[in-house]
Amino acid sequence: MNDITWEDAFCGEGNSCFRLGTDSQGNAYIAIVGQEDRPLTDSREALRALILGIKEGRADHLL
Repeated sequence: MNDITWEDAFCGEGNSCFRLGTDSQGNAYIAIVGQEDRPLTDSREALRALILGIKEGRADHLL
């Protein structure tokens, strides 16, 4: 796997902790804390769109 630079963990209420990471090839990663060896991956642009969508409230119905 590529050399991933992970951000500090983000934890919501309970056990919902995850980490965001990027690599030098322009990929973005999301992983559950402790499972960084099995991340979801996509482009940085896709990760940016996901985060902006969440901030805009497009995922509020999932909460």
